[in-house]
Amino acid sequence: MQEDTVGAFVPGQRAAVAGVGQGPLAGLSFAIKDLYDLAGWPTTYGSPDWARTHPVPGSTAVAVTALLQAGADLVGKTKTVELAYGLTGENLWHGTPTNPAAPDRFPGGSSCGSAAAVSARLVDFAMGSDTGGSVRIPASYCGVFGIRPTWGAVSLAGACPLGPSFDTAGWFATKAAVLRRVGEVLLPPGSEAPLGPLLQVSEAWTNATPQTAEALKPALHAAEALLGPALPVGLAPEGLHVFYENFRCAQAEEAWATLGAWVEATRPEFGPGVGERFAAAKGMEPAKAAAGRAFRKLAQARLHALLGGGAVAIYPTSPAAAPLLTATQAEQNAVRERTMGVTAIAGLAGLCEVTIPAGRVDGAPVGISLVAAPGRDRALLALAEILAGELGL
Repeated sequence: MQEDTVGAFVPGQRAAVAGVGQGPLAGLSFAIKDLYDLAGWPTTYGSPDWARTHPVPGSTAVAVTALLQAGADLVGKTKTVELAYGLTGENLWHGTPTNPAAPDRFPGGSSCGSAAAVSARLVDFAMGSDTGGSVRIPASYCGVFGIRPTWGAVSLAGACPLGPSFDTAGWFATKAAVLRRVGEVLLPPGSEAPLGPLLQVSEAWTNATPQTAEALKPALHAAEALLGPALPVGLAPEGLHVFYENFRCAQAEEAWATLGAWVEATRPEFGPGVGERFAAAKGMEPAKAAAGRAFRKLAQARLHALLGGGAVAIYPTSPAAAPLLTATQAEQNAVRERTMGVTAIAGLAGLCEVTIPAGRVDGAPVGISLVAAPGRDRALLALAEILAGELGL
């Protein structure tokens, strides 16, 4: 078992379970975000108070079992932001993982430990979860491949919830081929017909910093060489800030409905930002939450119609590289809002999204996303592998 040089794993003894036989993932090592149950090991969900108030699981999460049965070897549980409610990757109790690709910057959250473990080459792949961007953003920040699958495509039985109608499993890998191989184990059968045309989402490119957009142009051109010239489209005529606000309100209502009773009964101690988010969720005005749900239906109809024929949207995964560790809470919140306006595109509509480590800004990684209609995950992973090959990744 490799030494944890970046603080990716939950402190204490490392969980380890050997894979079964010679399945399709034999020879690969993996880690799991500590919101997936593993029989005989505590699930901390990033919070000592959660671990204290919940029994040690007697069974293992369905997705984790599938990976073990496919032959992959589990080598540890990774750190997460408390109750998975954050995008920077901070954890006051377990420690914030180092971003191996940019040690002076945050790793991204809430699947921070899994992204760091993959980026540091401690494992071949790692499971995370993505509600508002918690696989896609740390993948972009840490310079690795990541996928948020179609909502509901991968079982979350045996995983801690945050916003059940937004929550997805997700995973990181050092190589696009490994990302796809994991998908072949976890994803249901789906259409593998070739994807296209390519759609360049104007709002998301404009939302990115000029440096990020410039750094990702070679990846855009490589995708165009595969699928033809990108067609400029507007997915969010209302503005990405409207996508963010409606996502925030609808998801906050769910987070409080899901975890509010435990928060009220336990009164847990929270690190920076997390307690404030739960307080805002508790105080969410019903009218705002209802408006968020209504907007979500509108966004779903629009995006499913646009992508339903096989089109692929392409845009910067995050508008900029990871914030510096010295960023103030106000600066982090500003980055969060700007970032989640983009991640809400797939989040609201339940789309599948793969991020590719395709550029660097000020020495730090930035990713580019390919996004397809629900159920096109396998085809999207195949396309991402081809594009990664064209980019020499």
